[in-house]
Amino acid sequence: MSILIERRFGVLGVIPARLGSTRLPRKVLRDIAGKPMVEWVWLAAKGSGQMDEVVVATDSDEVATACQFRGIPVILTSPECASGSDRVYEVSRKLDAGIYVNIQGDEPLMTPGHFAPMLSLFARAEVAVATVSVPCPATNIANPNAVKVVTAADGRALYFSRSTIPYDRDGVGFSGYRKHLGLYAYRKAALEQFAALKPSPLEQTERLEQLRMLENGMAIYVGEAEGDTIGVDTEDDLTRADEILRARG
Repeated sequence: MSILIERRFGVLGVIPARLGSTRLPRKVLRDIAGKPMVEWVWLAAKGSGQMDEVVVATDSDEVATACQFRGIPVILTSPECASGSDRVYEVSRKLDAGIYVNIQGDEPLMTPGHFAPMLSLFARAEVAVATVSVPCPATNIANPNAVKVVTAADGRALYFSRSTIPYDRDGVGFSGYRKHLGLYAYRKAALEQFAALKPSPLEQTERLEQLRMLENGMAIYVGEAEGDTIGVDTEDDLTRADEILRARG
């Protein structure tokens, strides 16, 4: 059921899609506004025009069949993959590319506009890993499910946290909070380096995989985009995403 394309990609998008999610079973195939969630993600990524190809990486025959029925390229990966990043790394062993984009399969409200601010960073030779942030809505500043990021002046990530960073000690009304979206892009060598690293203490404490890179001295640069999204983890999230996408028409 996999497709193996015999050419080298400049930029390859990969959507890890595991069927066995725990909080919301079968979520990548759940219907949202008439389409399975993974199709909304693929349409946004493909519509960005930023990638040569976008494939779904899954260990499920059911997900693979659903994707093939909708004309979505799919590649089967091992059920032993512990994370989406591991699944992207496995794809990198089968499909050659200069840059790999790890696209969260549970972000159906992602839009084509979220990709260019991240991928444009690779015009800079020093950028090996990139991601993206959006303005953090006031309702999410203290929400631990909304990951915040702070950056240096050159866009390099200083830290990611579920806590409110920076902390407004004097209550002056800081207005620059940024929410991190689950999009990552790696040059091939950086993806291989990341895959070889063991989980780190900060990563295990915050349950944020990207902290493994920071703890090991890998720089992550953050592009800035507009438009918040909803990571779908619960039935309530699913309902909200359905309402928003139907309203978009």
